[in-house]
Amino acid sequence: MNQTLIDSMFIRLLSLPGLSTSPHCLAVGADTQPLPLPGQARVVICGGGIVGSSVAFHLAKLGWTDIVLLEQGRLGAGTTRLCAGIVSVAKPISIECQMANYSNNLYKHLEEETGVKTGYVKTGSLCLAQNQDRFLSLKRLASRLKVMGISCNIIKPKEVAKLHPLVNIHDLVGALHLPADSVVSSPDVNHALAVAAAGHGVQILDRTTVQQVLVEKGQVTAVQTDRGSIECEYFVNCAGQWAYELGQASEAKVSIPLHGCEHFYLLTKPLQEPLSPGTPVVIDMDGRIYARPWQGGLLSGGFEKNPKPIFTEGRNQLEIQNMQEDWDHFEPMLSALLRRMPSLESAEIHQLVNCPESFTPDMRCLMGEMPAVSGYYVLAGMNSSGLAFAGGAGKYLAEWMTYGYPTANVWPLDIKRFGNLQSSRTFLRHRVMEVMPLLYELKVPRWDFQTGRQLRTSPLYDRLDTQGARWMEKHGFERPKYFVPHGKDLLSLDQSKTFYKPDWFDIVGAEVKCCKEAVCVIDMSSFTKFELTSMNSQALDLLQHLCANDLDVPVGHIVHTGMLNERGGYENDCSVVRISKNNFFIVSPTDQQVHCWSWIKKHMPSDPHLHLEDVSWKYTALNLIGPRAMDVLAELSYVSMTPDHFPSMFCKEMSVGYANGIRVMSMTHTGEPGFMLYIPIEYALHVYNEVMSVGQKYGIRNAGYYALRSLRIEKFFAFWGQDLDAFTTPLQCGREFRVKFDKDTDFLGREALLQQRQDGVSRRFVMLVLEDHDTELDLWPWWGEPIYRNGLLAGTTTSSAYSYTLERHVCLGFVSPPPGPEGLPTPITPDFINRGDYEVDIAGQRYPAKAKLYPFSSLFTQQKRRKEDMEFSNLQGK
Repeated sequence: MNQTLIDSMFIRLLSLPGLSTSPHCLAVGADTQPLPLPGQARVVICGGGIVGSSVAFHLAKLGWTDIVLLEQGRLGAGTTRLCAGIVSVAKPISIECQMANYSNNLYKHLEEETGVKTGYVKTGSLCLAQNQDRFLSLKRLASRLKVMGISCNIIKPKEVAKLHPLVNIHDLVGALHLPADSVVSSPDVNHALAVAAAGHGVQILDRTTVQQVLVEKGQVTAVQTDRGSIECEYFVNCAGQWAYELGQASEAKVSIPLHGCEHFYLLTKPLQEPLSPGTPVVIDMDGRIYARPWQGGLLSGGFEKNPKPIFTEGRNQLEIQNMQEDWDHFEPMLSALLRRMPSLESAEIHQLVNCPESFTPDMRCLMGEMPAVSGYYVLAGMNSSGLAFAGGAGKYLAEWMTYGYPTANVWPLDIKRFGNLQSSRTFLRHRVMEVMPLLYELKVPRWDFQTGRQLRTSPLYDRLDTQGARWMEKHGFERPKYFVPHGKDLLSLDQSKTFYKPDWFDIVGAEVKCCKEAVCVIDMSSFTKFELTSMNSQALDLLQHLCANDLDVPVGHIVHTGMLNERGGYENDCSVVRISKNNFFIVSPTDQQVHCWSWIKKHMPSDPHLHLEDVSWKYTALNLIGPRAMDVLAELSYVSMTPDHFPSMFCKEMSVGYANGIRVMSMTHTGEPGFMLYIPIEYALHVYNEVMSVGQKYGIRNAGYYALRSLRIEKFFAFWGQDLDAFTTPLQCGREFRVKFDKDTDFLGREALLQQRQDGVSRRFVMLVLEDHDTELDLWPWWGEPIYRNGLLAGTTTSSAYSYTLERHVCLGFVSPPPGPEGLPTPITPDFINRGDYEVDIAGQRYPAKAKLYPFSSLFTQQKRRKEDMEFSNLQGK
């Protein structure tokens, strides 16, 4: 396809003449006929915006042929056409920063590669802070960006004034300067990507509407359009605003949870003293606005507190037009702009633009293969960052489709983090009204969404709520964080937000103390629970293939194991109970419900005698933690619960109170003594009441997940999704003992682990205990903090918590030695861990830490902090 044909598909943006700078945006005449529809392709991509064009471009670069890109209107005539054109790496999570950084570098060189002008200007950006909490969040971001090698600087207000002539600095406490950020013309970048893709053989057809995706036996087979069908192996939904409707319209419905909102920005005419094109972008999140130079004037928009959802009833126009102006709605953002840049009072307004943007339930884009349909991929829901993400996201999705996995951990963006429960239009409409303002809201650690709550609850929810439970949500399931004692100020506690010591500190400390000295109950019903059964040995054979640990154990035994991929990385970390010879009970993390199901189903043979069932809803799970847990259960069951009669990692079906068929397991996920009770839901309230009644004499109390987190981190327990991911192997986190190397059994990842065992690992999971850190006055570590060894960057933390036993903060994370000759990884040794001087960087302040490969001894944990400093150093030196 030659460039002239591509050029003919782009429209001149007459309404916004400055956003598109390329002469290639030619008008399309009514007599221009669409190209013939091919009858067959390897992959069909739906959506000719910048996201779809990026996927096509990157697939072609990876050697794919027979690629067809379809657009229902004209290329780049959707959200891409009205994009503000800012490419900034100031994003809330690391994978988004990586995607934006890649996009920035790609767009920088795209004009040179394609000959198409993209309007690229390296402006840099200024993220402003009006208060200390915002400034701290920017410092934390700066620490994270430096780990990725991205240039950034924390600067003072006076330096802001030097970099931007219009910014009023009187109320600022500081800023983050990102010198490599840029602005581009998004339609022209889209054009350049399409030209490059076409140069690699991609067929691009506009004015072709995808009506549905045809599926046979769970596999994509064809795409039905208004001009006929195309047989294909893969389909990529990059339909933006219409991705949800397209998913629902397909032969096998797929859930793509996103919803549109109106997004406003203002364009001024050139100022009396025209702004230089290289003037930095301003991001004033406390004022909820952004501003960039535009044709000598300014483009400024924002994310208001009261957004306007759109298209709830379904599809709208084929091409997105500038929607109705609403000056009353834009007024708070205009006021914020004039406060930040008072000289704009005399500026002449060119236009107020109102365009739709799509948002997702958790402010992260949707990427990956749909769990129920093989070959159906999605890249959509960009949360107003489509331009910044398109390059990197297109690259990662193309890698995913090519190799079976991307080259980075994209789990935070994987569409399998959601299920059908998030596909309700009412839920999506309400959630995006919260999400859009949150993009610029100050988010301290462990904040929670307020909309779409109480969607999935335990049978004990109301009972726990009346006892002071404070709730957080995971995969739509309400889970208790902690329990507020009677008489506490609930309102002030709920509104407490800080990067420092939180108000719940003493409450969680009391729950931890009770777990160690008496007995606590935690409702953990949200855990994912599957049953795998077979007529003969099919269930065991499948699990032996999927799991690294040996599942051929006696009935009643519990096995902690990872389900690994071909690279030896964790796709799941679970506990498996052999209920009977051919029946296995699988317990996985809450957010693994869709992903784990998909992973097992993907590898299950087609055998009518092998059955996988999701039984998450059938069981309420109670975790009884503490030394007196055995006394409580013994009274309720009239059975001895001592280790002699009920060994560790064992499961029995028992009666508890009047209820039969309770699966009692001697494990707690914390390293503390106790039992997990999996209770048929109809018995949940009875069992809970009996446990609490009998437990009174033993000092029983409710506890929440914050206490669980503290306990598991001080015991050096890694959790999937926080510490473990698809790129982490058992050998990297000290779990070699959970790998059946000694069995002559093949399993996924075996070859990779054998090779790794021979070569050595180049990164290692460690436990870091902070020193010279004042819990009362210093910033707290949460996760994602850089780790330095002997002054050099060595890794990052993955989770952290205050240890009430050690009376110090404990961070878990991975460290690596510097690369060897020619940049090759260097095997890590225990000496590297034990002999280094470590520091953890919290918002730019480094705190010394002691590194360990194993949890601290119980003897040490009984010592008081200030009496043990010398002993602590001696222990670590050994």
